[in-house]
Amino acid sequence: MMTPQRYRRSAVACQNCRERKVRCSVSVTGIPCAGCTQDGAECIVRERMRRRKQQTKSLAARLPSQENVQVGQLRAEPSSIPLSSPSAPMERRTPNLLPQAPRTEQLDFSGDDGTLRSITERPTDVAERTGVEISSAVLGQDHSTGQVHFYTGESPGFSSILDVCTQPNQTVPRHILLSPNILASLSTQDSEYLQHKGVFTMPHKNTSAELLRAYFHHIHPIMPIIDVTAFFNSNQINELNLLLLWSIFFAATNFVGENVWSLEGYSSRKEMKHVMYSRAKCMYDNGGEADKVVLTQSALLMGFWHSKEDSHAQPWYWVGVAISLCQMLGLHRDPDSAKVNSAYPARRRPIWRRLWWTCFYRDRWLSLTLGRPLRINLDDCDLPMPAASDLLGDVAELPASITSAYFPKDLPQLADYWVILINISKLLGEILALSYKPSGASPTLQQFDSLKTKLLQFRVPGRPGHEQSRLAAFYVYHLQLHYQAALITFYRPYITKIPKDLPSAHVEAWQSEIGNQLDSAALQSNAILNDLVRERLLIFAAPMTPTLLVPAMHIHLRNCNSTDALMRRVGFNNLELCMMVMEELQDTYAAAALYRGVFLGAINKICPQLLVGSTMRNSNLSDPSTSHLETPEESAILPPVSDDALNTLLDDTSFLDFWDSFNVISHSSDIPY
Repeated sequence: MMTPQRYRRSAVACQNCRERKVRCSVSVTGIPCAGCTQDGAECIVRERMRRRKQQTKSLAARLPSQENVQVGQLRAEPSSIPLSSPSAPMERRTPNLLPQAPRTEQLDFSGDDGTLRSITERPTDVAERTGVEISSAVLGQDHSTGQVHFYTGESPGFSSILDVCTQPNQTVPRHILLSPNILASLSTQDSEYLQHKGVFTMPHKNTSAELLRAYFHHIHPIMPIIDVTAFFNSNQINELNLLLLWSIFFAATNFVGENVWSLEGYSSRKEMKHVMYSRAKCMYDNGGEADKVVLTQSALLMGFWHSKEDSHAQPWYWVGVAISLCQMLGLHRDPDSAKVNSAYPARRRPIWRRLWWTCFYRDRWLSLTLGRPLRINLDDCDLPMPAASDLLGDVAELPASITSAYFPKDLPQLADYWVILINISKLLGEILALSYKPSGASPTLQQFDSLKTKLLQFRVPGRPGHEQSRLAAFYVYHLQLHYQAALITFYRPYITKIPKDLPSAHVEAWQSEIGNQLDSAALQSNAILNDLVRERLLIFAAPMTPTLLVPAMHIHLRNCNSTDALMRRVGFNNLELCMMVMEELQDTYAAAALYRGVFLGAINKICPQLLVGSTMRNSNLSDPSTSHLETPEESAILPPVSDDALNTLLDDTSFLDFWDSFNVISHSSDIPY
């Protein structure tokens, strides 16, 4: 005989549910309960006060107390002062990392017998209440002010079932705000570990000011991922987010002088970069950061880290993390696609557009450089393209004392350049999708001509004017390098591959024109480098600068393999200029040293005689691949380049496999980070 199932009466119920003798959801959803909401009735919960005060005191004595884990005493340093002046001191910070742990027990309103008692909240209750909160926020029933952005996802996701609650042909909002979660406090072991790793030991006041100024001059104009109003509204450094701050310091180290890193006791810029990155990563892994926007910002900045220790794979890893976080937040979707989402804060829209399109920019250029698939499919996105005003809006809210101290004076012009850069990146994505998919069919002539027309009609700024600052002049040249790299990427496959509907009688002339376009774009890249060197603007070189030289160097290397002796010498001379610039940049950017070592190995393999008497023979790198070379016999000290790797370097149809050849060539070399 089966034992009949016993039903437990809810410990808390509103008056309506008690009278109807139905289960009440008030302990999960709060007031009003689901039944009263559906019936449109007033939800009344009667609390019995008998013995309440005495039993509350008794119960409170039995509840586990909460402890605040205190961070150990930090090293004494200069006192904190506002950020309004770049020369103002900055303090070492004890971060606010220790939110209170949630209680597992809660007070019940009253039991059936009128007694006050504690109940244990089950995980299923928490999940159910979260689901109800999502539903209420989506349907506009929850009028409380949420703080945490939540993206419910698109159809056929679970939240799309709520579309049935709207009028025909309408959808519910996908971007909502929820109440923040209560996080567990940082353990004593974690806080001690963070202190041991130095994350609570801030740079000296002058160093911090220089790093912030360098960041907002050199990184922010091309990666405007920081809400500067919120950042500078923190009046003191100890109110800033430590994870974000170390990530900013790491990216800015590329642009400070020896006087800065020597003041901090570092022997080189690379040592300072290593320490800054290590502290940012330590905070990312162990700091308990829950704000996905901060995590996204930090991941994008740490995406500039290159090290042999991780096979130079960190840029791809960190940008992938940032893209995933953006998609979790729904930043790829327009919150106003169906109708204006009034619950979605208007001031957050510009910074979230900037975050998403920065991820897009990094995705396109890393896919090109590293030979990896595109992570972002624009068919899944409908977020509007950015505008210069997106970058300038929050800066306009800052006091003049801060903007003059930390931001370039021609930021409005740099904002226009940033929008142009995003549009070039969009064209690059179309190029990669059209011609570089391993299983994709050959494009038609119409597809080729259509994209070619787009590229040739695209306009980048010409030569910088005399009225522009040197920083703005560099960004003009940097845009031009991006554009030429995109052109080379577009034409390269068609040296050996032809559109499937091109008449055979036109193939030879068509491919000859393709070769001319490739050489023209590579030579134009060299002309831009000449201008950068002549105007002494390489000091402004950004982390992406070495990467932008690789497409042109690829074409010059191809010419070094020509059957014509003069063409070989011309190709080598053009390549030599790029190699000299790489040598200039390699003390700051490890990627430049890596690229240079690869090309040295390739040159030594295909035309070692050209190295005799060249400037490349006197390289002073510790890497044996750049040692003194005089004869083909002496060149045996270079790391060997396999025939497969060389074929990859010279294969006109495998530009996106170029990075794989790096792994083959550089295994035997000791590239410093």
